[in-house]
Amino acid sequence: MRSELFAQAQQALDEMLGAGFAHAQVSVSVSEQEELNVMHNEPSLLRSTEDHELSLTGIIDSRRATMALTDLNTSALKSAVAELFERAGNAPRDDANVVSTGEKGHYEQGPLEGDMDLLALKVEELLEFRAQQTPLMQIEECAATHRVVRECVLTSGGTELSCVIGCYDLSVFGAATDGEKTSSFNYTGGVANDLSGAHASELFGIGNMMVETEKQIETQTIPGNFVGDIILAPTAIMDMLGWLLNQVLDHSLISDLSIYRDCVGTEIANERLTVQSRFDGPGHAPYSADACTTPALTLVQNGRLNYLLPSLYGSLKTGIKHTPSSSGWLIEPGETTRAELIAGMNRGALVNRLSMGAPGPNGDFSGVIKNSFLIEDGLQGHALSETMIAGNMASMLNDIVGVSEEHLDLGGQDFPWIRIANLNFS
Repeated sequence: MRSELFAQAQQALDEMLGAGFAHAQVSVSVSEQEELNVMHNEPSLLRSTEDHELSLTGIIDSRRATMALTDLNTSALKSAVAELFERAGNAPRDDANVVSTGEKGHYEQGPLEGDMDLLALKVEELLEFRAQQTPLMQIEECAATHRVVRECVLTSGGTELSCVIGCYDLSVFGAATDGEKTSSFNYTGGVANDLSGAHASELFGIGNMMVETEKQIETQTIPGNFVGDIILAPTAIMDMLGWLLNQVLDHSLISDLSIYRDCVGTEIANERLTVQSRFDGPGHAPYSADACTTPALTLVQNGRLNYLLPSLYGSLKTGIKHTPSSSGWLIEPGETTRAELIAGMNRGALVNRLSMGAPGPNGDFSGVIKNSFLIEDGLQGHALSETMIAGNMASMLNDIVGVSEEHLDLGGQDFPWIRIANLNFS
């Protein structure tokens, strides 16, 4: 299969260069998936799928165009390359349009053969847990899957990257009901190389999510407006981390909206925060979308920003050193238990989800906290409804007052619980 993908990618690359492109990038991928689904608390579907994709990026006279197609035969390729050439000729000229050069690597990870008996066992465990422990929880959708992705990426600059990545995925989505009363929807799931090491309810926080969802059938509003603390659960941390990543990636750097553009080597967060890459986590190959290998890095170490992360294009647009990156991040756990984080709080909330639009360029935001609980006098109380918090993302990074020793590994991300002070509740 690897040699077949390389041959297909090389054929596409030769076709593009023969058509007159000065530079080109080609990726060919085959994704195979086996899945067992649950709907409305009952197994509903068992199926296998296979998807093929050919992605083309062509550059001529510094003008760039891209295209993806699922038909890989020769006639479809020739037609696509001709259309792509026309598109590129009409695109704006930009000297930062380049492709990677000399990147080499082949990566293999995870189970390449799926165990359907294992997937069936995990679904059975979830349904038994629901029936015995959380009977009010209604599993609207559940998916237990095994997938394998095989990919080859070539560029006219001599880059040759390829991978064979297998993994398991388990996810649950639903709500709890009691008569006419119902909770809001809740969700969790993750990716792993093996699901056999724990009961399904112990994977990716699924059992805890189902227990908490039942508690959210009865909700109360926050008692008045106040300034208090929050504990961001791992499922909510990506809202804060995503804002930080946006500040150090292409969009904010190129538009000159990043508040951290000149902050490499300085403290941008509390010393309790350390953020490391997980580019080679389950289900991931350690190279970027623009075909650059992505070595491990520590983005933030004890509050200090170590890198900006422009792509190859972003680096040429801004003059900032190119630091390749991909998806997958880990926040180092702390030395405080989650119970101690709660016990140390006077008033605030445990936040499992944060619903909001994009924060302002300076980090200001307001949003509704969902699937969350009041914390008062060091005790976790009732589930909350119609509760908003407002603050500033940059300030939140500096107002971290505790990081739990417990953490939740979802495969692509691995986060602890983080307590943050000085949020406005309403």
